[in-house]
Amino acid sequence: MQNVMDEKQHLQAFYSGNSCNAYEYMGSHRVGDENCFVFRVWAPNALSVSVIGSFNNWDETANYMSRIGNGDVWECYINNVNQYDSYKYCIEAKDYRRLYKSDPYGFHFETRPNNASRVYCLDNFRWNDSKWLESRKNINVKEAPMNVYEVHIGSWRRYPDGNFYDYKELANQLVPYVKEMSYTHIELMPVMEYPYDGSWGYQPTGYFAPTSRYGDPEGFMYLVDKCHQNGIGVIIDWPISQFPKDDYALALFDGTCCYEYHDPLKANREEKGTLVFDYSRYEVISFLLSSAAFWIEKYHIDGLRLDNVAAMLYLDYDRAGKESAKNQFGGKENLEAVAFIQRLNTSLHRLYPSVITFAEESTAWPMITKPVKEGGLGFDFKWNMGWMNDMLHYMSLDPFYRPFSFFYAFSESFVLPISHDVVVYGKKSLFSKMPGDFNSKFDQVRIFMAYTMMHPGKKLTFMGAEIGQMEEWNTDSELAWSVLEYPKNKQLKHFIKCLNRFYADNPPMYQIEDSWKGFHWIHHDDYTQCVLAFRRLDKNGNGIIVVCNFLPIKREGYYIGVPYKGAYSEVLNTDLAEYGGSGISNGHSIATEDVPMHGYDQSIKLTLPPLSVMYFVCVEGKDQNEKINVAEEDKETMEELIELNEKIAEIEETENSDSEADLPPKVREKVKETKPTQPTVSSAKGEADLPPKEQEKSEEAKKPAQAVPLKEDEEASEKSKA
Repeated sequence: MQNVMDEKQHLQAFYSGNSCNAYEYMGSHRVGDENCFVFRVWAPNALSVSVIGSFNNWDETANYMSRIGNGDVWECYINNVNQYDSYKYCIEAKDYRRLYKSDPYGFHFETRPNNASRVYCLDNFRWNDSKWLESRKNINVKEAPMNVYEVHIGSWRRYPDGNFYDYKELANQLVPYVKEMSYTHIELMPVMEYPYDGSWGYQPTGYFAPTSRYGDPEGFMYLVDKCHQNGIGVIIDWPISQFPKDDYALALFDGTCCYEYHDPLKANREEKGTLVFDYSRYEVISFLLSSAAFWIEKYHIDGLRLDNVAAMLYLDYDRAGKESAKNQFGGKENLEAVAFIQRLNTSLHRLYPSVITFAEESTAWPMITKPVKEGGLGFDFKWNMGWMNDMLHYMSLDPFYRPFSFFYAFSESFVLPISHDVVVYGKKSLFSKMPGDFNSKFDQVRIFMAYTMMHPGKKLTFMGAEIGQMEEWNTDSELAWSVLEYPKNKQLKHFIKCLNRFYADNPPMYQIEDSWKGFHWIHHDDYTQCVLAFRRLDKNGNGIIVVCNFLPIKREGYYIGVPYKGAYSEVLNTDLAEYGGSGISNGHSIATEDVPMHGYDQSIKLTLPPLSVMYFVCVEGKDQNEKINVAEEDKETMEELIELNEKIAEIEETENSDSEADLPPKVREKVKETKPTQPTVSSAKGEADLPPKEQEKSEEAKKPAQAVPLKEDEEASEKSKA
């Protein structure tokens, strides 16, 4: 974004909340002579402001600033200033206190525990990623593969003495690893400057500076540039739901509330001891919009993830049982934050159409990823926190005690996150969450990852899961890379690499993520045996069949209905010996049989290894040039799915109601119709404990050649989703 503006235009945009490049004007910038710098800062209620630093021996009287514009912004020109010189603003408050503040627009900072800003020019780095940036413009992210590797820079790898890798060494180690493992993107936990290691960066103080823990700004540019040269996208966490109260930073910046709300009920996050931005104040809006654009413009970032969006959206967030502010209509929604988020996404997508925005939002707030013009918040993707929690809980249960619930509606464009949040603070690593003995845990990690990869939604996995790390994440040390000395861990890493590559190479796995057109149930009512079968389809109708066996029991002679007559090939199997499994396989030429099953005229007979997920494709019999989509293949089924979506939408509207009695009669009737009635099977031999009718269903489920009409499939799906 090249935008040459004069002083008047900069100030006008800043004061009106429309500036996306305030960093070009505010802060410190070289002018004219290479050792002359101008400093500008917004301190609307200050009595006086001066610049103090290593270039004037921290003399508060040496370089006073003058008011410009409407008097809210202060300015000063200083000679004999050099790169890396430290500085702060000395602000005289209305009560005559002197406050020593770092630069809100500073590009570089001293390393903690020191906290002064540092003079730094960003224009000296030579980028080599023009091909990446150009190709990015032509990618439809909704239809492209996205398999993200989430990284905490300080604990991925360290030097033998325990010191951090700097940005350049990290790039030289991390980029080849991510490329080898076939991830498409990395997501970096917050890199903006922050004071407290234990916050992981989620309480930043420098919104325009990569943290100096790992080096200087050019080092971070080198990391991003190297990723792009190797075809890897870079997403960063951009946490703006709170900021810390450190006295050198934004809090009470000029002695009054500048960046935070004036109303303490809106300003304070009491549990965290942090403050909330005033999303209604134009100068704060310009500050935040400019920060977002800054990382894209100056560091070529491909995506921003907003952390804890719920804390922004709700005035009563984190205030259970306490008094909270109300909006103008008496509600709990922060309408100012909603308007800000909509402005943010609108501005970023206008300026940088190929950049992606993500929301980590843990409530049922609707239309997170719908366009702003339709009343949505305008994000590209939402982290599916419900899926994450439910699926990890499901997998943590003993296989014989797993009541399966598969599907989340296509109400948003989702990312399926196996993030840092679920492997810390006593929650165990992904490997250790799995039940069973040592070997069984590896089996279950493989089936979990293979199932996740085929579930609609983009993918994200936190570092360490791919090697089977046994301990939960510890920010004070590097990952337990030593586990790769063991064969099982090596095999798991090899499996994840193969799975990632398969995902990236096969459009049915990622091309249609937010519609029923990309997903088709085959078999989902065999809950007694914990077996599922479904298809993923691309825009041309090419499909991959997925069969999941979530029990540690081998199933022989298991029939699955298939759409085409001919032969099928097993293209991925979590149970292969090379991945650490038992080696049971169905081979690459499985002939169909004229046995009607699951609404199809033919089926294939399979052996299902214990605790396994398998992928199949049709390799003989289907006209490969035939263009098929789900609607053409089965128009009646699509009509039923549309009707089902409408029912689900009605039920979702009831989630915030306190009781069924509060619901309209028609909706109340729908809720009763869709309440699940299936029992939970406690063990493989526990069917005798079921009601007679359910025993009959269990026996029917075991029959290999029973035809199940599609309409019944969808009715069962309807119950499951409710």
